Amino acid sequence: MKPAPNTPPTHIIIEHPQFLAEAEALATQLGSKVLDTRPDSGVVLSLGLNGLCLLDCDAPRDEPLRVDFSGGALGFRQRAGFRRDELLARAVGVKGCPLPRVLDATAGLGRDAFMLASLGCEVTLCERHPVVHALLADGLRRATEHGLAALSRMRLHAQDAALHLHDALSMGVYDVIMLDPMFPERSKSALVKKPMRMFHALVGADEDAGQLLDMALSRALRRVAVKRPLHAEHLAGRVPTLDYRGKAVRFDVYVAK
Repeated sequence: MKPAPNTPPTHIIIEHPQFLAEAEALATQLGSKVLDTRPDSGVVLSLGLNGLCLLDCDAPRDEPLRVDFSGGALGFRQRAGFRRDELLARAVGVKGCPLPRVLDATAGLGRDAFMLASLGCEVTLCERHPVVHALLADGLRRATEHGLAALSRMRLHAQDAALHLHDALSMGVYDVIMLDPMFPERSKSALVKKPMRMFHALVGADEDAGQLLDMALSRALRRVAVKRPLHAEHLAGRVPTLDYRGKAVRFDVYVAK
């Protein structure tokens, strides 16, 4: 995911002066700045005791967006135990041994990668949007403090997956490449809930997803799995080898020849 065209820098606010040095270092990475006060409108990053989150200043009562692997619904599912018969695991081919080595080429908030790592897969994550990468890196750091074993099998890169795959060192490395390009915009009657609407507005559309699929098909040793809305068209018009369908999404799977 990359910043939407003409998107201004995402500035940072802090909950306490003790976070100033860390916030200034992050602002340098993002090409933004640390604000003295929360603005009345727009989206900002907030750094505090609970880590980094994204806030919509136009809707201050809305839930902020943060990456949390140890708490919330994702943490509950992890404690209950992910299963190999779940849709994602079936699409990636998580069965038997050895488990597939996976590249999550559009890591986003890292939920699918975390599930696969929890099931024992080695997962490399590429996230090119600097703000999303910052949120994901912060979530991984905080989860490490909780001693989650899955994190030892996750490696995050602040890099466009196409560049990563173009590198000769990626040849013969990944059994499965997973793509989750930004879903098409929904009608007003079916808008996604906040905070994901804020996330969608931040990153924009993945207009080069078709080219990334071409690259993935040339690099994956076993298969490429593409996450799509249930009734969406096939990515780049490519008909998959097979698909796995859930209630809201499906995975189009392209088996390597």
